[in-house]
Amino acid sequence: MKIPAALILAVALGACASAQAQSAQAPADALGGAWVVDLSTDPAQPYTRPMQLTLAADGGVIGSFYESDIEAGRWKTDRGRTCVSFRTSDGVGPYHTAACLVGDRVEGQTWAEHRDFLFNWNATRAQ
Repeated sequence: MKIPAALILAVALGACASAQAQSAQAPADALGGAWVVDLSTDPAQPYTRPMQLTLAADGGVIGSFYESDIEAGRWKTDRGRTCVSFRTSDGVGPYHTAACLVGDRVEGQTWAEHRDFLFNWNATRAQ
């Protein structure tokens, strides 16, 4: 029995897509989930807020940051790192956040143009 070349190609492409989806899911699993963001400006006065990230296979991100819903978000693994960018709001203006997974923590920054600040922060996995 001779197997048509188109069938062989379809099976091969399906296997590649499945492998890519599985390899994309591993970084998503590492960055997705619950985090505790350290926003302290004085080490003597801890100030933390929650971050919840759900990373979809299509590169989308939903969740919350600083108790605000993520309104738009994307994630990607490239150049050896997995990063996320998203927008939230305080009801007055947007907050733009970008963060990358570094080992077992997240390093990020948030920019609020309407408040004239850029804040660098770190996060650890919520227990």
